[in-house]
Amino acid sequence: MPDQLVYAMEVFLNGLMAGVLYALVALGFVLIYKASGIFNFAQGVMALFAALTLVGIMEGRVPFAHLIKAVTGADVHHFGWTVPSLAAILLTMLVMVFLAWAVNKLIFNHLVNQEPIILFMATIGLAYFMEGFGDLMWGAEIKKLDVGLPQGINDAIDEVTFGWFGYGFFIDNLDIAATIVAVILVILLVMFSQYTKQGRAMRAVADDHQAALSVGISLNFIWVLVWSLAGFVALAAGIMWGTKSGVQFSLSLIALKALPVLMLGGFTSIPGAIVGGLIIGVGEKLFEFAIGPIIGGATENWFAYVLALIFLVFRPQGLFGEKIIERV
Repeated sequence: MPDQLVYAMEVFLNGLMAGVLYALVALGFVLIYKASGIFNFAQGVMALFAALTLVGIMEGRVPFAHLIKAVTGADVHHFGWTVPSLAAILLTMLVMVFLAWAVNKLIFNHLVNQEPIILFMATIGLAYFMEGFGDLMWGAEIKKLDVGLPQGINDAIDEVTFGWFGYGFFIDNLDIAATIVAVILVILLVMFSQYTKQGRAMRAVADDHQAALSVGISLNFIWVLVWSLAGFVALAAGIMWGTKSGVQFSLSLIALKALPVLMLGGFTSIPGAIVGGLIIGVGEKLFEFAIGPIIGGATENWFAYVLALIFLVFRPQGLFGEKIIERV
């Protein structure tokens, strides 16, 4: 088998792994948009905030330590204990539920029946507030996140591919773990929306708010539920990206990479988020491999957006999105 084809197969597999990480972030956008019609620009910052909170709980950090020192002069940064990974993840999930309640209580309850652009601007403000609040609460330094996920090259894949092709593929164990987590999340979300009372209520709200209200469904409860689910997805994405590259404030920019995923898959489709992420991940890796050396490289920075622009021109609702026709 030609060497270039073997290398392309390795790039393809790594592209699938990267696409799964993009899809994890996109899932949070889809959940909120589908149920409330709000495009949540703060989803990337939610992933950052969840990762910061998880590290803070695991390491026993004192929240607002820098503020406490500035006000009182007390230099206390840690409580002196650590929390196991699983317990810290559960506590962080509770924090994300509280955040969902607070966002709906303090922001969106006051913006009922406002134009979509107003709601979108509110999420932009929420994003910058959460980023600054996270900085104030946990500090701005880069933090290491280790919840026990395997990392490094997968020896089994390396040995098998070397035996087949004479060249061992480098597939990161963390990417494999992210793929498994994403598959489990999608299955759980689909089962939740299809087979539970709350899931059916969520779909009813997504179809028609007024009809859902008329049969006694609480919009406030559903929106808190949806934002909580989006927070859990953000936590999963924050764990994967934070473990991969450290918990730093550039983590919030992963939301920008999720935008082309949404444009391809559609803003209202959970499977679309997964398929769109895989297309973007594989496409940008293969394009960089095949075309990058010819035009000078760095194509991964813009390939996804060019592909999304093409989709917007020819199929603006995405592959799985619903075509919306408004009569005027």
